[in-house]
Amino acid sequence: MKVFTYERARTPAEAAAAVMRVDGARFIAGGTNLLDLMKLEIETPPHLVDVNGLGLDGIEATRDGGLRVGALVRNTDLAADARVRKDYGVLSRALLAGASQQLRNKATTAGNLLQRTRCPYFYDTNMPCNKRSPGSGCSAIGGYTRGHAIVGASDACIATHPSDMAVAMRVLDAAIETVKPDGSTRVIPIADFHRLPGNTPHIEHTLAPGELITAVTLPKPVGGKHFYRKVRDRASYAFALISVAAIVQPDGRGSVAVGGVAHKPWRLPAADEQMARGGKAVVDQLLAGAKTTEENAFKIPLVQRTLDAVLAEARKG
Repeated sequence: MKVFTYERARTPAEAAAAVMRVDGARFIAGGTNLLDLMKLEIETPPHLVDVNGLGLDGIEATRDGGLRVGALVRNTDLAADARVRKDYGVLSRALLAGASQQLRNKATTAGNLLQRTRCPYFYDTNMPCNKRSPGSGCSAIGGYTRGHAIVGASDACIATHPSDMAVAMRVLDAAIETVKPDGSTRVIPIADFHRLPGNTPHIEHTLAPGELITAVTLPKPVGGKHFYRKVRDRASYAFALISVAAIVQPDGRGSVAVGGVAHKPWRLPAADEQMARGGKAVVDQLLAGAKTTEENAFKIPLVQRTLDAVLAEARKG
């Protein structure tokens, strides 16, 4: 790990301004991803701004009947909140599937959204990686691709987004509140938050330099049955090969988002419209145009079988 300086911010605007003062500075909260990347010298920020003291750790009701989740709410607390368990069950289930208890106790809501890929080539500093070193190439293309993207990828990157929570947030149509270094604020729909790789896979989200996430808002509950199914190589402490977050209404309509298949949580309105017709109809829309390799082609039937199982359970009443 390279030498860095450190400071604690007192307000969100102060934190955002502090990061802008030092080129390459980063926010740190739980540190469950950033510290690992620093130890491997994948990330080498010269300055860290600690945001743990900003008071962004509450969960409160919104005027329209939803919930506002502070950026620093720990994954354990969010999963256990009675309102989340009752009205946003897909989110609670996704969080509990996401990591060990120790990690959930430290990981934050904002940090979870900002996780970087677990592509093995990204973590191997001896291998070219456009996310780690723009313009160096993508070692995954033509390499071992079992865990890589099948939709939304590009010639520059085929990595997948690792977050379970983000997939649930996507199916819930969450929104992300931020503050910029100049003190201005904005709200970003989660559909617009994570970027596809294109020619700039190192730019993973739509935050501006120095912009700090302050909260995530969940809309008014939509009811229905909530499901989160994660398929992985072992029963715990593993990232998803694929995951399915779904909300199914009594009439069979609903919404679905998928993880482990793209550079961001993957959801398409055209696929949601097919929910009442069954898993194949949904997947035909959701994964249309998928580009697979011999090693990851199994993801298409695996998504369909997992969604079929979810829909069958939903019909049981």
